Amino acid sequence: MRKELNTSRKRKSINFIDNIVYSHQKDLQGNDMELKMSIMLQNGNSEMRLAMGRDDEGEDKAPKPAILWIPGGGYRGCDKNLMVAEMTFLADAGYVLASMYYRSSAEGHFPDQIIDVKTAIRFLRAHADEYEIDPNRIGVIGRSAGGHLAALAGCNREGYDTEEWAGYSSEVQACCDMFGPVDFVVLADINAEAIKNDPNFRWKDPMETHEGAVMGGDAETLRERCKEFCPPYLPLDKLCPIQILHGDHDKLVPWEISEDFYNKIVAAGKESTSDFYILKGAGHGTKEFFQDEIKDLIRGFFDKYLK
Repeated sequence: MRKELNTSRKRKSINFIDNIVYSHQKDLQGNDMELKMSIMLQNGNSEMRLAMGRDDEGEDKAPKPAILWIPGGGYRGCDKNLMVAEMTFLADAGYVLASMYYRSSAEGHFPDQIIDVKTAIRFLRAHADEYEIDPNRIGVIGRSAGGHLAALAGCNREGYDTEEWAGYSSEVQACCDMFGPVDFVVLADINAEAIKNDPNFRWKDPMETHEGAVMGGDAETLRERCKEFCPPYLPLDKLCPIQILHGDHDKLVPWEISEDFYNKIVAAGKESTSDFYILKGAGHGTKEFFQDEIKDLIRGFFDKYLK
């Protein structure tokens, strides 16, 4: 079969740049670590530029808004690219999409994880020209543990900036929290009850839980120490526009945690820049979150505040 097709040139090509070192850190044993990110962006026909020294798409070097994808995985460590393909729709929409690895609970305890997120944000601003980023328009999005870190970054609190990429801001202009465990105190209480009463529960000690492992320290002070890194307990005066999505059949992170967080956002006077969506029938990161209608919601939210 031979056919000639008339095709459009509407969709721009996406290039993927992997294993970009954004930070040098140490793990809990004092070993050196290179923390890496990947970046997707529309910046022309890169292979043709290499092969022929020119680009038939016409290079668009105008600064673009950027979004940092923060993966989940219970803070246990998750490949930065494991589910980043589900975020390709944001690169198609003209965003520079970065995806990061941050220290796992076996490699660092809080505040290490939010330090890594803020370092990644400063890296993007420090390399704005290289990756065609508008440094005044940076957002974050994350799922599960990454949703918590996105919301925490969105609070725009001071105190967790290191000397790496000093002089650049770690503030963000918009964040999307997808079913994030933003309240460790509630989760600690739920898990403590299960440890006490359910002999078949997956954990036998509070410090084995996700919140216990990432916080470290002792179980007696866990609940109180958690509050410093949980958005519902923090001042929300600097909270950027936020979108929260949570499934009402989530068995790992009860949806009521997000509802309580949203109510505190409203009480702080931020209702006009906050959206909370409860996905009927959705579990923890189930396929409902990655349907076109939900991606349209997410894209529309970032378009509103970053474009």
